[in-house]
Amino acid sequence: MLIQVINSTTRDGRFSERVAEWVLGYLGACGDLDLELIDLRDHPLPFFEGAPPARTLRDYPNDEVARLGRTIDRADGYIVLTAEYNHGYPAVLKNAMDWTFVEWQRKPIAFVGWGNVGGARAIEQLRLVAVEYEMAPLRHAVHVMGDVMMAIRQSDDLAPFAPLEPRLKLLTEDLLWWTRALATARR
Repeated sequence: MLIQVINSTTRDGRFSERVAEWVLGYLGACGDLDLELIDLRDHPLPFFEGAPPARTLRDYPNDEVARLGRTIDRADGYIVLTAEYNHGYPAVLKNAMDWTFVEWQRKPIAFVGWGNVGGARAIEQLRLVAVEYEMAPLRHAVHVMGDVMMAIRQSDDLAPFAPLEPRLKLLTEDLLWWTRALATARR
């Protein structure tokens, strides 16, 4: 099973790199998982302007979109790492999702968010988008609140994440169950 962890922020000084390190470290310790970090900085896409991907399927308009589509298509499940910008999720993530569609279908997706209210508003919006993509958005998420963010920014290690590990454990167990179930159903 391939789980992709998607770093959906591209701003300078982004907090997401620390979150990615923590999530990948935790998942790596879980054992028999194939993991892949997808950093949207590595997938520079033009602002969406094209035919709807739900109709064009895997007929990609350019090499960059094709590379992202093939990358996303490989996964059996996803964890999206998302900041909350102005009560929403990052535009770069919306754009990446708008360029693709069938690659996401019938796969589970879970979220780790941060910002005001732990990224809860961004995650709620992403769950609605995931339903439109015919995905299984999971109930359990990890919300990194401001006090933990500040402690992590001031720390040389990931110890300030420790109080959030029970939530990450629950998210991981749920994601793996859904990943197995949906992979079997897709076959």
